[in-house]
Amino acid sequence: MPAPAPRQRAIPAAESGRAPAAPPNGGPAQDTAEALAAPPSENAAPPSENAVVPAGTAPDRAETAAPTHLTLLLIEDDPGGSPIVPDLLDQAGKPIRVRTARNLTEAERLLTDDVHCILLDLALPAPGRAGDDDELAVLKHVLELAPRHAVLALTSADDTERGAAAVRVGAQDYLVRDELDGRLLSRAIRYAVERKRSDSAERRLAEGRLRAQENARLERGLLPTPLLEGSPLRFAARYRPGRSRALLGGDFYDVVRTPDGTVHAMIGDVCGHGPDEAALGVELRIAWRALTLAGLCGDDLLGTLQQVLEHERADDEIFATLCTVDIAPDGRRAGLCLAGHPSPLLVRPGLPARLLPYDDNGPALGLLSGARWPRMQVELGAEWSLMLYTDGLIEGRVGDSGERLGQDGMVDVVRRQLTAGLHGEELLQAAVSEVRDLNGGELTDDVAVLLLDRAP
Repeated sequence: MPAPAPRQRAIPAAESGRAPAAPPNGGPAQDTAEALAAPPSENAAPPSENAVVPAGTAPDRAETAAPTHLTLLLIEDDPGGSPIVPDLLDQAGKPIRVRTARNLTEAERLLTDDVHCILLDLALPAPGRAGDDDELAVLKHVLELAPRHAVLALTSADDTERGAAAVRVGAQDYLVRDELDGRLLSRAIRYAVERKRSDSAERRLAEGRLRAQENARLERGLLPTPLLEGSPLRFAARYRPGRSRALLGGDFYDVVRTPDGTVHAMIGDVCGHGPDEAALGVELRIAWRALTLAGLCGDDLLGTLQQVLEHERADDEIFATLCTVDIAPDGRRAGLCLAGHPSPLLVRPGLPARLLPYDDNGPALGLLSGARWPRMQVELGAEWSLMLYTDGLIEGRVGDSGERLGQDGMVDVVRRQLTAGLHGEELLQAAVSEVRDLNGGELTDDVAVLLLDRAP
């Protein structure tokens, strides 16, 4: 049997945009207009004034600010066909549009984005729930069907307990059928819409805060914890992602000490700045730590990391630069492998800070299959500081000239901080701050800096 056609109340003025004829003094339309203009009563629950929609979150059409033209969807089954909703006017004096559905099937068809409020008869049966003892089954079905719409529950005078229960379940308010009039219903509709909008905004704000907190905890957990127990070397690091309000970028670093006393340090940079690049950087860092603890070093280690990169990257054009250093147990010499990465900076007492040799630099990971990465032997001495960094530190601009800072400029910055007597965390913080000042503002690329110190 075909479903009966849904009833639409004939309100020509609402469709044509013309205001209705003025009713006699004291008529229901006049009362309604006065009700819309009147201040809320003490018992009415106004919307929260502190509700804030999170930045960048587009509100749903059903939750937009105080609509000028309201549309009400009435869901009730009146066998006599007599309307239970009196004439209603909005704040501008125009009739409120009313759509009527006899059952939930019709209601679902009429529930379009321009509907602002639903008036639901709690006596209606919920579809597919024959024999269900839940008195609020129909309301729960509507709340699932229209989670973003304000809902008013309609009940009889001798069943107000069910109306109160409906509010606890999720309705914005309940009304008694025999007490409906234009003043009461107009006020209830407007406040239901505002309360729903306020609740939704507060919920989105709370969800946004929770999501931000979870992301922050996750990203902090993805940053490495150096494994240097038993080593005399001192460790310091600075990390600043280029993405706004992010804690993790495409740069990555790590330091571990293997059972033989060798200290292994690594710093790398995945091309790009998005969350995918950050995730790939974390994968490479974890793979490097696992492979290092398993005993791989030099060319074997970098070749295996390239395989990891090739399997995990989302695009064949994505690559990563890498610098690895393995410091002998006596701390006086180290092996250095470069995969398209800037060379570390070595600082020793009484000597100017200098960059380690760059001659045997191999290609970045992911560029050439079958590539090789020679391991260079470097003499460190008895007392030294070794700084590993990513190109975000050297690609900033210098003043109005627009020139890049470059490695030579970075060396000059570090020398000035050393002359000022800074070491460790203070040295890194001051160096990064000066590079940012020279750039005239925040650096756009990710920046990671790692410092290892050996004192006699």
